[in-house]
Amino acid sequence: MAKMGYPFTLGVASGEPLPDGVILWTRLAPEPLHPTQPGGMPNRAMSVRWELAEDEAFTKVIQSGAAPAQPDWAHSVHVRVSGLRPAADYFYRFSIEGHVSPVGRTRTAPGADSTAPVRFCFVSCQRYEHGYFTALRHLAAERPDLVLHLGDYIYEYGKPKNPKPGRWVRPLESTAECTTLGAYRNRYARYKMDPDLQAAHAAAPWVAIPDDHEVRDNWAGALPGDGGSPAAFLKRRTAAFKAYYEHQPLRVHPSGSALQNYRRRPYGRVADFMLADTRQYREGRDMLGADQEKWLKDRLHGSTARWKVLAQAVFFSRRTFPLEPVSADAWDGYPDSRARVLAAAPDGLVVLSGDVHSAYACDVREDWADPASRALGVEFVGPSVTSMPGITDASGILSLNPHIAFFDSRHGYVSCVADMENFRADYRAVAFVDRPGAPLTTIAGFEVKENRLHRTDV
Repeated sequence: MAKMGYPFTLGVASGEPLPDGVILWTRLAPEPLHPTQPGGMPNRAMSVRWELAEDEAFTKVIQSGAAPAQPDWAHSVHVRVSGLRPAADYFYRFSIEGHVSPVGRTRTAPGADSTAPVRFCFVSCQRYEHGYFTALRHLAAERPDLVLHLGDYIYEYGKPKNPKPGRWVRPLESTAECTTLGAYRNRYARYKMDPDLQAAHAAAPWVAIPDDHEVRDNWAGALPGDGGSPAAFLKRRTAAFKAYYEHQPLRVHPSGSALQNYRRRPYGRVADFMLADTRQYREGRDMLGADQEKWLKDRLHGSTARWKVLAQAVFFSRRTFPLEPVSADAWDGYPDSRARVLAAAPDGLVVLSGDVHSAYACDVREDWADPASRALGVEFVGPSVTSMPGITDASGILSLNPHIAFFDSRHGYVSCVADMENFRADYRAVAFVDRPGAPLTTIAGFEVKENRLHRTDV
């Protein structure tokens, strides 16, 4: 039997941190873009050794074991580790047949009574062909407690016939759109080979939710978004969700065309992270579906944390455009759903969003048009890592929406610190994405006081 080539070409990752445990991830792929055999692996199960240590040199290994890598799951590995200390750093690695993976750093969530500050970053919209993931390299250098990814981890598109400037900076593995399991797997492999994305995963645990491009542009519920066959779309969604699981450190795997994405991740007494799925349960004018909406309202109402952080994919606040209709693909298209969520909004509501490829900061108000109306919370909308923004009339948006305090179309991420007194969000931007090595700048900073935005950098 031929010796396996280096199998850890897609890096390592951890995620879904609890006070006593995390998920460790890797995938065996000596030929990550093989056209017929996923990862270039043989069609048989493998056993991968894993180690978890208290130090990066692995002189204090505290847990180890062997994990299966099954061909039906593209030889991905998901190790469920428990018995750890809360709010503690750990280091992990994998090995097989003499090959050793890169080392990853992870960190458990704090205990239920912790009042220690929580440092986290959130990102979204990383379209590979639109540029380099330099922002993720800068994020990795921050070594946050947690990274939230709010969707569009990959883009399913093929290559357009005549790409616009800035839309084809790096070639994909295929010029065709992803519709099959094999195509989605290779698209993830193309992204996962990126060294900056690998660095960001190896620097901190991630909690991720998908948006539309992990499956298909603008899909909603059981409908593909293009008028096509719902049955054919659900078959495609089954493939897409399976590939998504195979490439993320998730605690649950998909069941057919369904994947349980909404969940709560508490971080002591400081923050409750409530991740909502704004795609899978849409029907008619209902954004969340009855079960998820009840879950979210119950969690908002029952949370005793200082900050109730609703992390989801699409623009939450009202957004009026000059000479354009409201976006039907955001919460503006589901105003009754938004009103019901806001009716349950407690003190300390912070909404985190992505999707629109530009940065916004918004006051969430009882009356959007009245600056003096009751403050219900704030929304921070993150910029894209690379995905190109559309043409936006920034001055027109700001003048028509007095609750929107900030807009910027540069690429980057948002870095946040929450404690028992303050919630701070700093918008980080890179100077360019069409080549590697862009410097990073903090372009805006906000604190939340009495459920309103207060700018700190001007």
